[in-house]
Amino acid sequence: MMTLEKQLHNAPKNNRYLLMVTVIILLLFTWSITALNFNNIEQSGMVIASNLVKGLLNPDLDLLFDFTSSGIMYLLMETIAIAFLGTIIGSILAIPLAFLSASSIVPSLVAYIIRLLLIVVRTVPALVYGLMLIRVTGPGPFAGVLTIAFVSIGMLSKLFVDAIEDLDTDVLESMASLGCSTMEKIRYGIIPQLFSMFLSIMIYRFDMNLREASVLGLVGAGGIGAPLIFAMNGYRWTEVGSILIGLVLLILIVELFSNRLRSKLVRG
Repeated sequence: MMTLEKQLHNAPKNNRYLLMVTVIILLLFTWSITALNFNNIEQSGMVIASNLVKGLLNPDLDLLFDFTSSGIMYLLMETIAIAFLGTIIGSILAIPLAFLSASSIVPSLVAYIIRLLLIVVRTVPALVYGLMLIRVTGPGPFAGVLTIAFVSIGMLSKLFVDAIEDLDTDVLESMASLGCSTMEKIRYGIIPQLFSMFLSIMIYRFDMNLREASVLGLVGAGGIGAPLIFAMNGYRWTEVGSILIGLVLLILIVELFSNRLRSKLVRG
C-alpha cells in the first residue's frame, strides 16, 4: 500500500500540459462560435421548421404504403439496389487494387503508386462523381450505381490492404514446406483468412453506401433523394414526412441486420 502511494506521489506532474490543452480547446471553441450567424433566421424559416415537424407527425400514409413505381416503397427498394450493386462492383475492383498496393506482396514503388492513386480517388466527394457520371450516362439509377462503385473503391481498398498485411504468413510457410503450389496456397492459406474479413468490410461499406445512395438522388442519380427534394421545394411537408420516415426505418433495419452479420463474421 505504501509503495503504491509512493509511486503516485512520485508520478510526473502534467498539470501544465493539461492546462495548455484546455486553453487551446477553449480558444478553438470560441473561434468556432464566431462562425455562427443567427441574423439570417427569419420568421419564414421558423414557419418552415414548424411545418416540417408537422409533416413528420402527420405523414402521407397513402404515399408511404404505395407500392407502385412512384411510391416510396419502390423508391426505397431502388435505393437499396443502387447501394448493393454499387458495393459489389466497387468491391470487385478494389480487391486487385488492394493486392497491388500491399507492400508485403508487390514492390514498394508499385504499392506507393497505387496507394497514391487510391488517395486521389478517395478525395473526390460522392456528389461530384454523381454530377460527372450523369453527364456521361444520363440521369437515372445507372449513374448512381457507378457513383457508389467509384466512391467505394478508395475506402474498400484501404481496408482490404490492412487485412492483407495482417495475414498470418506462418501458415503460408508451412504450406510451402509441404510442397503446396501457389494456387493451393491461395485457396487454402489466403482465402480462408481474408474471406470473412473482406465480407465484413463490404457489409460495413454497404451500410454507408445506403446513405450515399439516398443523397445521390438529389442530383438525379436515382433513388429516394429526388422525390425528397422535389417535395421540399414544393412545400409538401406531409410527403416529406412520409419519405423521411420510410428512409429512417430502412436505414435502421439494414443497420440492424448488417451489424449482426458483421459480428458473426468477425467472431468466425
